[in-house]
Amino acid sequence: MAPPLYRLPGRGKTHLAHAIQRYLRWMGVQCQVYNLANTRREILGRLDQLPPDYFGECLEGETVQLRQHVTEQLEMQIEDFFEHGGQVAVYDAYNSTQLRRSAVQKRFEAMNVQLMFIECQCDDDELIERNIRSMHTFNPDFEGWDLPKVFEHLHKRISQHEILYEPITDASCPHVQLFNLGQRIVVNNVHGYLQNRIVLFLMNMQGRERIIYFARAGEALVEHLYKADADLSSLGVAYANRLCQLLMSLRQHHDTSVSKDLSLSQEHSVSYVAPDGEQYTPVQAIEVEDHELQVWCSTRKRSERTAAPFRKHGVRVLELSRLCEMNPGIVDGMSDEEILARFPRHREERDKDPYGFRFPRAESYHDLAIRLEPVIMELERVKEDVLIIAQSSVLRCLIAYLQGNKPHEIPFIQVREGDLVEIYPQAFGIATRVYSFWDPEKEREKRDSQFAQRAARELAKQQAAASASEGNGSPNEVG
Repeated sequence: MAPPLYRLPGRGKTHLAHAIQRYLRWMGVQCQVYNLANTRREILGRLDQLPPDYFGECLEGETVQLRQHVTEQLEMQIEDFFEHGGQVAVYDAYNSTQLRRSAVQKRFEAMNVQLMFIECQCDDDELIERNIRSMHTFNPDFEGWDLPKVFEHLHKRISQHEILYEPITDASCPHVQLFNLGQRIVVNNVHGYLQNRIVLFLMNMQGRERIIYFARAGEALVEHLYKADADLSSLGVAYANRLCQLLMSLRQHHDTSVSKDLSLSQEHSVSYVAPDGEQYTPVQAIEVEDHELQVWCSTRKRSERTAAPFRKHGVRVLELSRLCEMNPGIVDGMSDEEILARFPRHREERDKDPYGFRFPRAESYHDLAIRLEPVIMELERVKEDVLIIAQSSVLRCLIAYLQGNKPHEIPFIQVREGDLVEIYPQAFGIATRVYSFWDPEKEREKRDSQFAQRAARELAKQQAAASASEGNGSPNEVG
């Protein structure tokens, strides 16, 4: 299936395209976004290398041939994708005339590919301005440009495309009209499983940018025993307080640098992960809007207690049972030696399929991913910034969704104890930052040392008291 996205620049098409790709990949669907601007940059270069009339209404013959060549190369890539087993290709381009849409429809229907057009309409000036600011930050075309120049250029292109734009009128053609990225949605003649799943996703998503934080729950009194549902240890309480202090301090500083007042054991630089997995620095500084914060945690005691300090700051804390860690089944509480003795081939089976492997009466990562789908839908709906506190298996799944990882990559995502992961989804990828605020090994060594010192002092007191008692209370021998 190929859902082509079309409409004017600055309407959120690219943001929507990659959101659809994230969701479908999460479902295990082979999905890829094909962006016309990316192909144009690969073939012709950035904006300053294009003919002056490239985005104009009246084109010279040579410019028309250049645009047709870029479009042909992109559509050949889409054809190759389907010929090699691809399932859904998201065609991210203007396609703003009836003639262009008819040509796309004719070409891919000849390959027995189902089409569903998605029109992104937007009359919200604030949303358009935010989209343009996002393009200024991440779009390679505007590297080195001042923001006013970007606004001038894009508004000129919008005016040119508005002259040529023709709304879709064919009622027999499956299409969705999305107004202001989710404010209102019109669905026409949609059929089939994948088309309806995409529509369900579009009905739940909203285009507001926000930050999503991830942190593991603190140390429990009883570790590695699922049934115990133990409370936090003294270290776990200290961890929870430090996590709250760090995040509340971070949210007072909205630039991309870290305040000197923050005590960080390690800071990772801002990185940008593109949908193709390439990682590099944003072309401009990231602008972060000020939103309210929500904290989501599981119903397990260690998770809820880790979130407790945020309540004192007036932050809303939601407990969601679907955020509970993976159920280990019958191996709960077993040591590695005990598991190996009872299931001698479990390592071999797990290495073959780490995503689908499960012990008897346990959950696999696949089971967990299915359980978390309503959480993902809620994450798309929410307009506030969110901190999710859970165990590492849950965080791996949710981070994988935002990064667009494939299912078999989920078990290998690293989420270290003592790290606060900050993810800022954007139209052209995600900006990620990781703060290491807690060194578990050093903290445990410090606790054990303090415990040993207290125990030694207590033992010395007891020995001294015993010696004094023996010296004072022993009767003299009478000959």
